[in-house]
Amino acid sequence: MLMKKLFITLLSLAMTSICTFAATEKKPTLMILPSDHWCEQRFYMTTWDNQGVKVKTADYQTAFLQDRELTQVISKLGELLTKQGYSLKDAEQETKAVFNRIAEDNVTMSNTSGSAIAESPLDMIKKRAKMDILIQIDWTINSDRSVTFTLEAFDSYTSKRIATSTGTGKPSNEIVPIMLEQAIKSKIKEFDKQMDTYYADLNQNGREIVLTIKCWANWDGNLEIENEEGDELLDVIQKWLKKNTVNGVFNLSDATETFAQFEQVRIPLYDEEGDALDARGFTTMLRKHLVKECEITSKVMTRGLGEGILVLGEK
Repeated sequence: MLMKKLFITLLSLAMTSICTFAATEKKPTLMILPSDHWCEQRFYMTTWDNQGVKVKTADYQTAFLQDRELTQVISKLGELLTKQGYSLKDAEQETKAVFNRIAEDNVTMSNTSGSAIAESPLDMIKKRAKMDILIQIDWTINSDRSVTFTLEAFDSYTSKRIATSTGTGKPSNEIVPIMLEQAIKSKIKEFDKQMDTYYADLNQNGREIVLTIKCWANWDGNLEIENEEGDELLDVIQKWLKKNTVNGVFNLSDATETFAQFEQVRIPLYDEEGDALDARGFTTMLRKHLVKECEITSKVMTRGLGEGILVLGEK
């Protein structure tokens, strides 16, 4: 009787543990957009000025306005991914919000040094929506009325491809969104598995960002100034990184007296309040540390979600 009670107690604890784990397991947030190839084929492309260089990019705003099929396809794909437990950001609404303000200055410039950072429209969408993963869909209707699709998932922070799936559905007289839904259904579990594997690694090892340190031209300090303990400023920054990255993982890829770049910086997915942590949030944490410990003022800037830039010396 005692053994039976003990068994029931242990089983109850095990089930509680499993349920707790399942409740805390969090799927990444997604956004679905058409691929660049699809936009190119349908002439939904535009150019933007990146500090004097003309860059061609997908014109999502025009695509959503003019291509009704696109909205239906994204809706169907969204349904499939929602059933897998993902949270979706509305690509059409986020695109509208960004392009309604595209006339505003999307370049951050310092009056001191004249340095500037330009963002592509896609970077602006990523930053506003703050999705974890960007899904891109491409499809072609074949002569036999079958549909061939390519589905790709990219880490929004690093732009690394993390999952891909291709396939061709059976010939059908259905509308394109239904044809695509039927073709993708057989592949969605494997696609989901690829994303799960990647996100599990992020949960365990942290999200990867790039951290760049610069100095304003008129600042009388640099990364070689020493504190009372004899540590150079670059040493102080590296010590802070060891304490605040996941497992102390980062790589100092380049450094001079006025510049340092850290790559493969693994940051926690969430901050202490449980909010998603991106490059800006992490870089802001370092800015506050340098103010408190070294009395150094600095300015935080970003490129997309995945690169934080800290310019030392002034705001």
